[in-house]
Amino acid sequence: MGVVVSFEERAPGARPDIDELVGLVRDDMERVNALIIARTGSRVTMIPEVANHLISSGGKRLRPMLTLAAAALSGYRGQGHVNLAASVEFMHTATLLHDDVVDASTMRRGKIAARLKWGNEASVLVGDYLLGQAFKMMVEVGSLPALGILSAAAAVIAEGEVLQLSAAKNTETNEDEYLAVIRGKTAELFAAACEVGAVIADRSKAEQAACRSYGMNLGIAFQLVDDVLDYGGTSVTLGKNVGDDFREGKVTLPVVLSFRRGTPEERDFWRGAIEHGEVGDGDLERAIGILRRSRALEDTIERARHYGAMARDALALFPPSSVKEALLRTVEFCIGRVS
Repeated sequence: MGVVVSFEERAPGARPDIDELVGLVRDDMERVNALIIARTGSRVTMIPEVANHLISSGGKRLRPMLTLAAAALSGYRGQGHVNLAASVEFMHTATLLHDDVVDASTMRRGKIAARLKWGNEASVLVGDYLLGQAFKMMVEVGSLPALGILSAAAAVIAEGEVLQLSAAKNTETNEDEYLAVIRGKTAELFAAACEVGAVIADRSKAEQAACRSYGMNLGIAFQLVDDVLDYGGTSVTLGKNVGDDFREGKVTLPVVLSFRRGTPEERDFWRGAIEHGEVGDGDLERAIGILRRSRALEDTIERARHYGAMARDALALFPPSSVKEALLRTVEFCIGRVS
């Protein structure tokens, strides 16, 4: 059941969107999508079936759009950004396939998880296939710096996933430890996706670092909002079942904050639910009530706003443009997903 949480300081009018960004990169995204379809092809029938089950399920493809936008912001005039954007999307899709196996997820992007339809083995192996295709497309661009950034990101993402396993079901996890997890498993790909757009345009080190900083801080804000949506969103907004993090025993920032601030009885509840999997009917609603009383959801959103502000500040190095404005609005979209 989705429980909607209202937050203050919502800008008047409609919820922020990324229509401006979508419009600016539409032509390039059509080429990216065509490349994605072409590179999921295989004589092994199961590979395109599993890959397309997730790829065609309606994700916004924000990460590859960021690569295209960063390239446009940097004045890039070549063709390599299309390959790199498709590579970023393949990396992201591969991590989702792997994550669903690790987390035993039942839903992804509003559809049944691939692992339930084809099995865990197929999901893992198709994810590996997509990673292989991603690296092939990177090599075709011929930019060793871009290849280095994305290959390093792949390693960092894997480290972040392993770090998350070590923190799983551990209510003693602190805020710094949790932020290290999401920097690796989520924000690193945002950062790399933006950085390579400036790198292939051969912009200055300062501008490359600015694009990376924008992506990193945007990615952290994005994940923090996702953490809140697991307790206060809807399945339509989240793309998976509301409460999955809670039922899977994931320690996210709202839990970290609430556990520290809670009464002994509330901390016992979190230990039972997170560490021992003692989750029954009504426990999700009880968890939401505890989170509200401790202001953990509101304060997680405040942290997301903080990282969003740093993402906006990172772009100050670039002159005004329609692309820059679209990227600034993308920050508002990521944070404004909470309703």
